[in-house]
Amino acid sequence: MLKKLILVLLMLAPVGMFAQDKFAYVNAEEVFSKMPELKDVESQLLAKREQIKGILDGIQTEHATLMEKFRNDTTQLSEAILLDRQKQISDLESRYETYMRSSQEELEKLRVSLVTPLQEKLGKAIKDVGDENGYTYILNSVALLYWNANAVDVAPKVKAKLGIAI
Repeated sequence: MLKKLILVLLMLAPVGMFAQDKFAYVNAEEVFSKMPELKDVESQLLAKREQIKGILDGIQTEHATLMEKFRNDTTQLSEAILLDRQKQISDLESRYETYMRSSQEELEKLRVSLVTPLQEKLGKAIKDVGDENGYTYILNSVALLYWNANAVDVAPKVKAKLGIAI
C-alpha cells in the first residue's frame, strides 16, 4: 500500500510542478513580419537582385549579339575559326552559369547577414517580456495545436518592446 502511495505521489509531482509555471505564446513570424527594419532589408535584397539581373541580362545580350554576328558571317570559315567561335560562345555560357551560381550564393549570404540581427532582436524582445512578466515558457503559437484561456498572448508586449504599432 505504501509503495502505491509513493508511486502515485511521484506521478503527480510533475503535474504539480507544471501548475506553478506560467505559459504564454506569441506568433513570432507575424511579429517578425511587422518589424520596421524588415522594409530596409527587403529593399536591400531587391536592389541586389536587380543588380544581378542587370548583369545577367548583359551577358545574355552579349551572347545573342555574338550568335547573330556568327550567323550573319557568310564568308567561308576555316575549321580553326569555327572552333574559336564555338569556344567564345561556350566561354560566355560558362561565365553566365558561374555568375548565376555565385550571385545566388552572394544573395543568400546577404539575406542571412541582414535577417540574423532582426531575428536576434526579436528573440531578445521575447526573452525580455518573459523575464519581466515571470513566464516560464513562451511558445511560438504557429507550432501549438491548442491553448486554453490561461495561456497569455504576449504579442502586444513583444511588439511594444520592438516599437511596432499594435
